[in-house]
Amino acid sequence: MEKPHAICIPYPAQGHINPMMKLAKLLHFRGFHISFVNNHYNHKRLLRSRGPSALDGLPDFRFYSIPDGLPPSDADATQSIPALCESIPKHCLEPFCDLITKLNESDNVPLVSCIVSDGVMSFTLEAADRFGLPEVLFWTPSACGMLAYTHYHDLVQKGYTPLKDMSYVTNGYLETRLDWIPGMSNNIRLRDFPSFIRTTDIDDIMLNFFITEAAAIPRGSVIVLNTFDALEQDSVNPLYALNPRIFTVGPLHLMEQHLQDERVKEIGSSLWKEDVSCIPWLDTKDPGSVVFVNFGSITVMTKEQLTEFGWGLANSNKDFLWITRPDIVGGNEAAMPPEFLDETKGRGMIVSWCPQEKVLKHPAIGAFLTHSGWNSTLESISSGVPVLCWPFFAEQQTNCRYSCIEWGIGMEIDPLVKREEVEAQVRDMINGAKGKMMKNKVLELKKKAGEAVIVGGSSYLNFEKFVTTVLLKK
Repeated sequence: MEKPHAICIPYPAQGHINPMMKLAKLLHFRGFHISFVNNHYNHKRLLRSRGPSALDGLPDFRFYSIPDGLPPSDADATQSIPALCESIPKHCLEPFCDLITKLNESDNVPLVSCIVSDGVMSFTLEAADRFGLPEVLFWTPSACGMLAYTHYHDLVQKGYTPLKDMSYVTNGYLETRLDWIPGMSNNIRLRDFPSFIRTTDIDDIMLNFFITEAAAIPRGSVIVLNTFDALEQDSVNPLYALNPRIFTVGPLHLMEQHLQDERVKEIGSSLWKEDVSCIPWLDTKDPGSVVFVNFGSITVMTKEQLTEFGWGLANSNKDFLWITRPDIVGGNEAAMPPEFLDETKGRGMIVSWCPQEKVLKHPAIGAFLTHSGWNSTLESISSGVPVLCWPFFAEQQTNCRYSCIEWGIGMEIDPLVKREEVEAQVRDMINGAKGKMMKNKVLELKKKAGEAVIVGGSSYLNFEKFVTTVLLKK
């Protein structure tokens, strides 16, 4: 009962739940009792994807859920992000406080001693004030993405956004360069900023959500980032002005090597059922010969875009493993024509979801065609796999920019996606001189990621410091 007790609450989307789960496991390893809080919707999805006993937890690692204020639904897809961003700040505070009260009144769990909240769930700061608890704000995007969000307010004030009309998305306006942002290169363009500035509405939900959430950064007892110093120090430095207590503790999926409790390692957070049949298939392929294609948990595309990607992959004559969620094509089943399946028989495998970390570590993988989500980018770097980037939304545009220009580990695919370009870039990445250069760069970063997380590495020491000086106050 003397244990410290962390209540961990991720933003309700797969790309936020995964890193929060890793952070929770590491805190558990350091002796914390963990209460992990999903919304009701994702709680149910986890039970469906991982089986009825998936959330039984352990005596000191337990699962709870609270309502998010949206109508109930049984869809197997990510909820509407704007709807969540509008609803969460209005509807989650009281249920969250009720849960803390319930936990504090329970005889068989220690008193809650800190809140570990997603950085964009800042309503939890009110709960921290109410109960007199320290609060960790865990920002799950890249440091460069987070830095960009902190300048949304300036972009509005200086008149860069909202746009005059939607033609500004395509008329070259987004090529405007901004040379006044500390920590970002002088060649950064509006199109490299998180995509929510592409609106004509001053009251746009997402634009204002991020202005509000970024304004809460100074209020966190501590800010935790899933990145490592050798990769993103330039982006982290200007953030210290907002909150000097920033700790880089990533890549978290590599930090997990320190976990010892097998039962904790088993706890999973995938909202889709993972198809593991792709691993034995990869075992039959030559090293570095397969293109892994996965656009993450939220990206949706048109039937035409899906078709262009498909024929680009087919015409490249390279082997590929392609993850297509059932909901990837807005409202329609994602299916390729029979002639595509004939053409790629034996060298293409399509599954609906997979254990991505395992796949990226597989020696057969030579390139990763990705939406440039931060978890995917970090996992790719940590596995030494160069990237073909097709960003969809949020700070994926920023991650794409950094991968392709600042770090030199990737190539960007045009938003309008044409099969000829996909074919040429896939070939270049697997066999070309450019691909070889990128492979060498990403292998250097892989080495640095590995060094950050070993005992005595920068992220390892930062994690220890954050736990002892902030959460345990030693």
